Amino acid sequence: MSFAGQTTLIMGVLNVTPDSFSDGGRWASTDAAIAHGLELAAQGAHIVDVGGESTRPGAERVPVPAELERVLPVVRELAGRGIRVSIDTMNSETARAAVDAGAQLVNDVSGGLADPAMGPLVADRGVDYVVMHWRGHSRTMNDLAHYTDAAREIREELFRRVDALEADGVAPERIIVDPGLGFAKTSDHNWDVLRHLRDFETAGLPVLLGASRKRFLSDLMWDGATPQDRDLPSAVVAALAAREGVWGVRVHDVVSTRIALDVVRHWDGGSAAMGTESGRGIR
Repeated sequence: MSFAGQTTLIMGVLNVTPDSFSDGGRWASTDAAIAHGLELAAQGAHIVDVGGESTRPGAERVPVPAELERVLPVVRELAGRGIRVSIDTMNSETARAAVDAGAQLVNDVSGGLADPAMGPLVADRGVDYVVMHWRGHSRTMNDLAHYTDAAREIREELFRRVDALEADGVAPERIIVDPGLGFAKTSDHNWDVLRHLRDFETAGLPVLLGASRKRFLSDLMWDGATPQDRDLPSAVVAALAAREGVWGVRVHDVVSTRIALDVVRHWDGGSAAMGTESGRGIR
């Protein structure tokens, strides 16, 4: 994939779960989820990321049949309407069904570690694949946040996963990397990663960043601030990440992100509105 000079893509978050940290199950019903997916696309999301399992700290795993029941009707409907859809899952069975229903990208927060069949599945289906840095499931990940040099160690672990996936047959041009802000990382670790974003780009792979509404942003907020109150710093982080050359940002509030990225584009001499760009790089 070649992304030189392209617009930073906006991936809109669509949680089809009853226990999301960011929206409290607001889109848990199929009809509500489809409506919100359409809204995200209309607001300027290039990709709508559909997930049926919460990965908030302490979250319990969701059985695959329940995950499929949540996401498949949504993926099928949105893809059928011409929206680029990604499936946010750690399960190869869910990924297979979602891709067959029209998803064009698999966004796996475990980077293939949770399900060894994921790499071969992605290779077989020939879809784009987000490989995130991950050390363990939600129940235990906070206990695993120990680093001596966070950004360097996270990058090394992440690219070892890339090597393993390529050995599984995943084409390098299909791989997108995500440093995994908030997953087995303290606030200090997250900020260290952000300060070293360009180090994650040195291998020539596209970088997806998911800072939106993450808990570390609450350090900048007032007492009692809600996850939704974090949309302003989320948009600022997205804009700064765009200046660093990231391929995409995964966000809950598409409107504020689109405006922030428009500011960056105009600052850098562009003229087209971000929301009018197509989702290039996703086949």
